Amino acid sequence: MTVFRVFIWLTKVALWFLLITVLWVGVYRFVPPPITFTMLGDVVGGHGVTKDWMSLAEMDPDMPRAAIAGEDARFCVHHGFDWRGIASAAANNARGRRVRGGSTISQQTAKNVFLFQGGGYVRKAFEAYFTVLIEAIWGKRRIMEVYLNVAETGIGTYGANAGAMRYYHHNASKLSPTEAARIAAVLPLPKKRAAVDPRGFVRRHGNTLARYVGVVRRGGLDRCIR
Repeated sequence: MTVFRVFIWLTKVALWFLLITVLWVGVYRFVPPPITFTMLGDVVGGHGVTKDWMSLAEMDPDMPRAAIAGEDARFCVHHGFDWRGIASAAANNARGRRVRGGSTISQQTAKNVFLFQGGGYVRKAFEAYFTVLIEAIWGKRRIMEVYLNVAETGIGTYGANAGAMRYYHHNASKLSPTEAARIAAVLPLPKKRAAVDPRGFVRRHGNTLARYVGVVRRGGLDRCIR
């Protein structure tokens, strides 16, 4: 195969990849993602999957506020990548403090919906690509809506609504700031934390986030999803 033919073949592959991924993201702009690779992992692992889609309009506004407080305070002002947060996380990690990630809610949504966990730098490259796409095609409100419906909130449990039913026995349309904050506190390590009767870090972090829910509202940090 000549160099020219290789170039043509690679160009065709790139164009097909672009077309398929743009269409994929475009469909999910309107249709709830039916399943993710993480969900498939739970099915294979025998945990099953519990999820119950709830639109952002139906969900208690304190839930996205708690997610913003806990995961991405600059969600409404960045365009998918929070370079300030990435730099801060890198500095903390270099000083040997508790390891922190610099991923935004947009990046986490791209990973959760379109990719698998792990994978190193290759997965990160695809994550960045899908982050750009969802920021351009979905917008902030849809990103938050999808995030709060596909993020893992417990072993085999996905989304804030299913999490609320699991932990509090009512749906996510009416959450107290503390309930929303404790669900948000579970998000970083959902397989190791529980929002019901939390102890240690989850209780402390959840109580802190509960206080910050009002800060997010009063400061307009959630203005892009109202």
